[in-house]
Amino acid sequence: MSEFLEKSGADLLTQLGFTPTTNFVNLIELSLVHRSYSYEHGEIPTNERLEFLGDSVLGVVVTDALYRNYPDLPEGQLARMRSSVVNALALADVARTLGLGPFIRLGKGEITSGGHDKVSILADTLEAVIGAIYIAKGIEIAQDFIQSIFLPLIEESSHLGAALDWKTSLQELTGINGLDLPVYRVLDSGPDHAKSFEAQVLVGEVVLGTGSGSSKKISEQLAAQEAYSALMDRFPDARTP
Repeated sequence: MSEFLEKSGADLLTQLGFTPTTNFVNLIELSLVHRSYSYEHGEIPTNERLEFLGDSVLGVVVTDALYRNYPDLPEGQLARMRSSVVNALALADVARTLGLGPFIRLGKGEITSGGHDKVSILADTLEAVIGAIYIAKGIEIAQDFIQSIFLPLIEESSHLGAALDWKTSLQELTGINGLDLPVYRVLDSGPDHAKSFEAQVLVGEVVLGTGSGSSKKISEQLAAQEAYSALMDRFPDARTP
């Protein structure tokens, strides 16, 4: 690993609130190595094993939190809540909040195509970082890290509709309160290999939310989330799904 990578690993740990140590920095550096970077740099190890581990650790911690914090909910609802916060879209959003994108080691092709903000790459890297934290610091520290990030998302998901996604929840919110159903307008731009999408969601003639992302689905979900919040602010006594 280069000095730049070592510095980046230490910087990321500091950014995440950890004290860098040699072993921890090495693990974090590994968690940032995408396979495209590995291919261009002599087949060095990738973050895929740590991603595999982190995915399981994340699943256990979130499932445990749901089981303990929502004792009256049936298994099906718990499973839907888990899916709403442990999915690629949600993980990528968390990764952006943590500022992981600029630290990810990518090959030139992925950099050109906007890989630092791709949902799949961000989500996989976050899982790899969790795996690195688990190996370096153990399950209790990893659990604290995960809970500090995901418990607010779990709480948020408990207020969504049965489908636990923003588009469906927005549609349920408008329907139950006698409002027009949401209408989405999506525009795309950029070359085929690096398209970006801009979505607007209208309720009646009013634009209540906008969103942008690397796919139509992502941009619409982000627009729906903004519109849901806008409606709740506008109608604080609105019935929720």
